Amino acid sequence: MTGRDDKHGREGGNGRGDENGREGGAPRPGGGPTDRPTGPTGPSGPAAWLRDLLMGARFTVTGGREGLVRAALTALAVGLGVAVLAIAASVPQLLDDRDRRDAARSVFPAGADIPPDDQPHKGTGTLLYQRASTDFRDRPVDGAILRPEGPGAPVPPGVGTLPGPGEMLVSPALGRLLASDEGKLLSERFRHRTVGTIGDAGLTGPDELFYYLGSDRIEQGGGVVRIDGFGSSRDEPVDPRVIVLAAMVCVVLLLPVAVLIGTAVRFGGEGRERRLAALRLIGAGIGSTRRIAAGEALCGALLGLPAGAGIFLFVRGFAPHVAIREIGVFPADVTPDPVLAALIAVAVPALAVAVTLFALRGVAAEPLGVVRDAPVRRRRLWWRLLIPAAGLALLAPGVLQTRGAPGFGSAFAGSGQPVLVAAGAALLLTGVATLLPWLVEVCVAGLRGGPPAWQLATRRLQANSGPAARAVAGITVAVAGAVAVQMMVSGMRGDDDGPPGTVASHSQLQAAYRPGTPDELRAHTEAFRSTPGVRDTVAFVEQYAAAGSGPERKVTTVHVADCATLSRMAKIGSCRDGDVFVAQEKDGDVDTAGRFPPGTALEMDGFEEAKAKGTPAYRWTVPRTARVVETRTAPAGSDTFGILATPSAIDARAIPDARTTVLARVDPGDRDDAIERFRNTAAAIDPGMRVWRMGGVVKKDQLAAVEGGLTTGGVGVLVLIGLSLLVATVEQLRERRRALSVLVACGTDRSTLAWSVLWQTAVPVAVGLVLATAGGLGLGRLMVALTGERVRDWFAFVPLVGAGAAVIVAVTLLALPTLWRLTRPESMRTE
Repeated sequence: MTGRDDKHGREGGNGRGDENGREGGAPRPGGGPTDRPTGPTGPSGPAAWLRDLLMGARFTVTGGREGLVRAALTALAVGLGVAVLAIAASVPQLLDDRDRRDAARSVFPAGADIPPDDQPHKGTGTLLYQRASTDFRDRPVDGAILRPEGPGAPVPPGVGTLPGPGEMLVSPALGRLLASDEGKLLSERFRHRTVGTIGDAGLTGPDELFYYLGSDRIEQGGGVVRIDGFGSSRDEPVDPRVIVLAAMVCVVLLLPVAVLIGTAVRFGGEGRERRLAALRLIGAGIGSTRRIAAGEALCGALLGLPAGAGIFLFVRGFAPHVAIREIGVFPADVTPDPVLAALIAVAVPALAVAVTLFALRGVAAEPLGVVRDAPVRRRRLWWRLLIPAAGLALLAPGVLQTRGAPGFGSAFAGSGQPVLVAAGAALLLTGVATLLPWLVEVCVAGLRGGPPAWQLATRRLQANSGPAARAVAGITVAVAGAVAVQMMVSGMRGDDDGPPGTVASHSQLQAAYRPGTPDELRAHTEAFRSTPGVRDTVAFVEQYAAAGSGPERKVTTVHVADCATLSRMAKIGSCRDGDVFVAQEKDGDVDTAGRFPPGTALEMDGFEEAKAKGTPAYRWTVPRTARVVETRTAPAGSDTFGILATPSAIDARAIPDARTTVLARVDPGDRDDAIERFRNTAAAIDPGMRVWRMGGVVKKDQLAAVEGGLTTGGVGVLVLIGLSLLVATVEQLRERRRALSVLVACGTDRSTLAWSVLWQTAVPVAVGLVLATAGGLGLGRLMVALTGERVRDWFAFVPLVGAGAAVIVAVTLLALPTLWRLTRPESMRTE
């Protein structure tokens, strides 16, 4: 026979072989059957395909213990991928169900109040509704105050009977929180009697904190609307940048799954080659052997489909108990879209067959081993570069258009742009995966010397780096994609988030509610000041005021507060109740003193709702005794210019749509509890009072939703990658168990073998992470340019690379028990 260095240790001189690192050379003439079958030709066409595929499946299920274990490992890995794909296919239904339930209980059109003319007249079937939301430990607690105006008042979804005055209906999660020690401070805010629980139909998720409070005090106006039914449209326009980001998230989360499924169906490659060689001995053609190999992979993939369905159903049962960034779902919501489920059932087996045929595309099975059809050559680079080049070609026009356009919207006016972005990103990430085997081969080719464990690892990689490179391809793609998405998020966050807050010398909390009498304002201010942990509190009433009419109409702001508060807004000097001041900003752009001098007549007419109800405008004249004073930095963090009045100088309650604003700071040593006590005081004054923190980052809902999806999906993909990589590592150890047990029998320490396994995994991982970082930064830079933003965080890859490395280390440690078991003496047995 010809000399070759095959997998059984026989030596020859033909060197390296196929794409997977196998060695071989051309067969000696007459040394085996030719490509032409020697036996009966049998069926042809589709019948031959069916016969060969069924034979491959029979080899899988009747191939003894080895075949069953290999099929089980393939089915498990494919099943994990199918489960993740099924969860991804459930996302459209999940989001639709959440939005539908949210819309069914809402009374406001997206982003707007109900105009007064659109509100029904009072009747037996109407209800007064006021939204009353709060926060607890920075977690939103949404709710509404309800006042039925007759026996036929509408009932929100998930509620059997409306609560009476002072009664409350709560979501199960809110009920548990109120009853726990953690929610003690929140229970002080809700001192109402709980009379029932809101059902699933009235909640967006099992972890939502939501309530309905009955009242007999609220009146129409000032945020209180009259309705005759629940339900509204939620057609809020989506930022096109968020669409592109969502498309990227889908690619980043799903592409690694496809890579891992493709890796799983190639388990047992060496055993498959031995079977193909045996088939060639009895006269099977090359095409027939490839179809048989595809049948084996197809059988494992088909077994993986029910395995994936079982894993999916098992995981779905835990949906109510899993919440990442307060995103929780009901099990019934996690239902795959039927079309996508059918696509998964077809695509996974098709991918298994395609991957197998691709792996065997340049291989001919001969009785004495697997050899190349063509002369020996290293892995080719040129076709691997074509894939990312195609991705660049899809993304480049959008980048150039965005740079040349005045805004992002014009660059993404076409409805097909997100599809192009997703396709371009997918090709670039696929290019990262296809470049990895070539790069690993190049990097390990020159490694020489070192400790025994290092030499065992490097020689194994030099002989066949394909399985090791394929095993880490999934995590390479995941890290590269996650780096790109994080760069996009950081770029968009700079414009879309709220201000980072005020400096420490300014307020940390702000509250807003209806105006009151001077005595009420003083009492409320004192209530906030006496709250434990709260200090440096100021309160004032404010509203816009106008002077003149037509083109000469000028607008300023009127602030009403006591002298102590006004002295913190301006340098007023002496002050007593009844005084008025005109605050002029020093070196400011607005000449308040010149535009609104003492004696100016002002008109305050409120917003559209007050006008529609016929509420008369409040007219007031700045007293001629008013003094012009210089502003100073107010507790809100900026200069307050305009008209400053003490309570006796103006009737604040008569001003339409005026608002009382409270600003406060809290004790740094008791910050978290003090904030909740401040909110409790606010709720006691007015349950509808809005309270929010200053100094924190407030994200847009759409961007936060995409980030939450990325976090949730990223955790799932990392878990999937870890499990699949563990399965792949165990399969590789099983393939090499005889060689490993022989090494141990010859005196090699098991610790040396353990280190060799670690190095054999670590080298491809290190190469993969470097490639993933470079690819992710490049793709992220392109995507940031595509959205018209700039890169704000070049080091987003650091935690992601660390997470990827941690997964590899964990997988190696979990594989060590299998290594100890496979290196026992009985593993040297062979047939």
